[in-house]
Amino acid sequence: MNSVELEQPRRARRDAGLYGRRKGKTLRPYQAGLVENLLPQLQIDLSQRLDDPDGLFPDRKNDLRLEIGFGGGEHLASDAQTHPERGYIGCEPFVNGVAKLLVEVETRALANIRIHPGDAGDLIDALPDKSLSGVCLLYPDPWPKRRHKERRFVSDALLARLARVMRPGAELRFATDIDDYAGWTFARILRSPDFIWPARSVEDWIHPWAGWPGTRYEAKALREGRRPVYLSFIRR
Repeated sequence: MNSVELEQPRRARRDAGLYGRRKGKTLRPYQAGLVENLLPQLQIDLSQRLDDPDGLFPDRKNDLRLEIGFGGGEHLASDAQTHPERGYIGCEPFVNGVAKLLVEVETRALANIRIHPGDAGDLIDALPDKSLSGVCLLYPDPWPKRRHKERRFVSDALLARLARVMRPGAELRFATDIDDYAGWTFARILRSPDFIWPARSVEDWIHPWAGWPGTRYEAKALREGRRPVYLSFIRR
């Protein structure tokens, strides 16, 4: 592929396909109970048309945010608690991560979170045009081996799919502690016709966003001497 070609998804896999394990340690009884009883109330049914995502919430949210791969859910839960006027959709295929978020939802009595416990690409494709006010992709798996880099979530095709469901002016937040993944993402953003990078100086990307609660992945990176970057891209 030359430098001006766009990456295309292979037929053998989905562009944002799932790799790796789906479940880790055995869930504690409390977590298992939440997965059994609370998750069905919050899970988005993709077997039905998702023409009105604002209607997923009883009080209809017209400011809808998506977090892709929410890990343990600490950032998503904190943001949802800080902004009850917003609606949040979290995507995470890892069962243990979903269980941790459900504990946060129950403990904090959060009513503005809905969950897709599967492939974020499926959720993105189900959303109507211009339905999202913001998207977060925080510390995605870097797939560092050369032969695995095609598995990275950020790709030309994925950015085009995201652009369809983001409103003009919507923010795409991306955080990583892996220099190579930051460069990979920059390359794809800068050749995308749908996004701009508005940063003016290094201060715009070496510090977390206002109100940032941190994540367990960030804490691990800092302990191991890696400095994260916090990148904001704007939908044209």
